[in-house]
This record gives sequence, structure tokens and C-alpha cells, in this order.
Amino acid sequence: MLTYKAIYVITLREFKRFFRQKGRLVVTAARPLIWLFIVGSGFTMLIDTDEVEYIQFILPGIVGMTILFSSIFSTISVVWDREFGFLREMLVSPVSRVTIVFGKLLSGTTLSVFQGAALLLIAPFLGLGVGVLDFLAMFALMALVALAITALGLFVASFLASLEGFNVIMNFIVLPMFFLSGALYPVGSLPPYIKVFAYVNPLCYGVDSFKHVLLPGTGRLAPEFPMLLDIAFVSVFAIAFTFASAFVFERRK
Repeated sequence: MLTYKAIYVITLREFKRFFRQKGRLVVTAARPLIWLFIVGSGFTMLIDTDEVEYIQFILPGIVGMTILFSSIFSTISVVWDREFGFLREMLVSPVSRVTIVFGKLLSGTTLSVFQGAALLLIAPFLGLGVGVLDFLAMFALMALVALAITALGLFVASFLASLEGFNVIMNFIVLPMFFLSGALYPVGSLPPYIKVFAYVNPLCYGVDSFKHVLLPGTGRLAPEFPMLLDIAFVSVFAIAFTFASAFVFERRK
């Protein structure tokens, strides 16, 4: 049974932890801007397109990257709490373990959406119009993608016992997911044997759904999948790993 007050407390604790870590705040704000304005500006000078400029093309991908890193590394709190014994106290408390899982998912998802939404403020400066309906659509899509990736991170983190192991494993997962997401180049331009891995990557469909909102149209830099397929794949992925995370926590002693 879910206890909403406990979910609120877990979420509030994660927010306080995030905003008290000044170094994490600086890196979180600087990383997408570095990719957008240094990498994006550089490749804009090299890549000639008739549809959109390259720096406009990678904005949906940078939003996806921000959500990916934020969602995955928000689950480091599970490993941190285990190392310092706080997780055991939570597991033996009267609060159900499903409540703990939902608290972690809600905090990770909310923090990721907050960071992704902040990036949308840059869109007008890149020549991309984001109206109220576009913003609301992006908000819903970012929440769905953030939930899916946070659930994946929570599932993996539930098996890890050290911060060192978490960093190694998560970096091994995060970087391929980012480079196979279509954030920097269309997935259709990849070789067939690599394209297979992109097609099972939830971030690939998440970034494509962002392109439907921010870069509607046709051409080689346009969205590559139907919007319904993007939403369906990410939704199924989110549900599957939410249940898997809850199952692992329920069985943990």
C-alpha cells in the first residue's frame, strides 16, 4: 500500500540533497550548455543543411541527455543510503517497500523534468518557437522519459553495493544510450548492426518524441519514428522497469 506522506518525505529529501550539492548543481547546469554551444556551434559550421541548423537539431538530444544523466545518477542515493545504513532503516520501517520505490522514482523524475524544462528557455535564442502547448507537450514527454530511465537506474542500483561500482556500471550504460539515441545524428544513418542497439534504447524514442514537438517537418533531420510508437515504447519500458524495481525491493532482505 502506498503512503503518500512517505513519498513526499523521500522526494523532499532528494531535492534538499540535490540543491545542497553545489558542485553537482554547477556541473548539471554547465554540461548541456557546453554540448549545445561548443559542440553544436562547431558542427553547425561544418554541416550544411537546408532544413534546420545543427545547433537547433541537437537541442532535443541535449534535453534527452540532461534527463538521461539526471535520472540515472539520481538513483545513486540508493547506493549511498546502503553504504551508510540508511536504506536498511527504510526497509525495516513500517512504510511499504513499494512506497520507497515510488518515492525514489518521483524524486528522480521530478528533478530530471525540472532540469530539462530549464533548457527549453534557450530554444527561442536558437530560433525555435516553443509555445504554451509545445511546452506542455514537452513537459509530459520529459516526465515519461525521465520515469522510464529513473526506473532503469533504480533497478540496476538495487544490485550495486558500492559507489565505485555504481559509477563504473552507470557510465557503461549511459554513454552508449546517449550516442545511440539520435541526439547527435539521425539513427537511420547508423550501420545496420549498430542500428539494432538503437532500436532497443528507450532514449532513442524519447529524443525522437522531443523532435516531433521542437523540430516538426520532413527531411533527413526530422523525427524518424511515428509519435505513437515513441510514446508506446517508452511507456512499456517505464512500466516494465517500475515493476521490476518494486519486485527487487520487495524481495530484498
